[in-house]
Amino acid sequence: MRAFGLIGYPLSHSFSEKYFSQKFEKEGITDAVYRAHPLESIVQFPALLKANPDLAGLNVTIPYKEEVIPFLDGLDPKAEEISAVNTIKFERGKLIGYNTDYYGFSDSLIKFIGSNPMPKKALILGTGGASKAVKKVLEDLGIKFQFVSRKSSETAIAYDQLNHQIIKSSNLLINTTPLGTSPNVTELPDLPYGQLTPNHFLFDLVYNPLITTFMQKGIDAGCWVKNGLEMLHGQAEKAWEIWNQ
Repeated sequence: MRAFGLIGYPLSHSFSEKYFSQKFEKEGITDAVYRAHPLESIVQFPALLKANPDLAGLNVTIPYKEEVIPFLDGLDPKAEEISAVNTIKFERGKLIGYNTDYYGFSDSLIKFIGSNPMPKKALILGTGGASKAVKKVLEDLGIKFQFVSRKSSETAIAYDQLNHQIIKSSNLLINTTPLGTSPNVTELPDLPYGQLTPNHFLFDLVYNPLITTFMQKGIDAGCWVKNGLEMLHGQAEKAWEIWNQ
């Protein structure tokens, strides 16, 4: 029996275990199992590996997409370029890190924009591991971007630095933070939502709940909105492909 799973903390919001369990049942896959492994600290990772010698692959979620890298033996070129890992393959005794968020987000974003012109500028809300895959996708699509965080830095501006001109010219807003994730459904990025227009696209990487408060603010303003469920499915299928190569 091959074992797969998910590490992160907390994991009560995650659909990954349900997704893979349903996938295995639907596709008649009887030699695999998928379990959630909540780790309060990444230092518990080696003990998890020792206690589960049947592991063949892992997904990685918040907050360990960057912190897990020192524990790995190598990185796929795309993961190395992004500097974040959300998928680990156990390969002949080695742990190799991959980033399937890139593929999941890219495919979902392109479908989201559809026949509309691709936005020229975007705001990436948050600077964590998930934001790094989003950054690379935008670079590859030729979309200029600005990171936004709670505090300004060399690479990001603070939310209180956002003005009308920035919001008007950046018609793609991507929430890469966990704000709004169940059970904290009332949380949302600190944006001037009154400046949103029907020309804005709001993409929330959060998928539980399916309509976040961030998205609802966009709906109220007539924006195009999308959650991260399709991205979740896309990155999961890419992870399964990698594990079975």
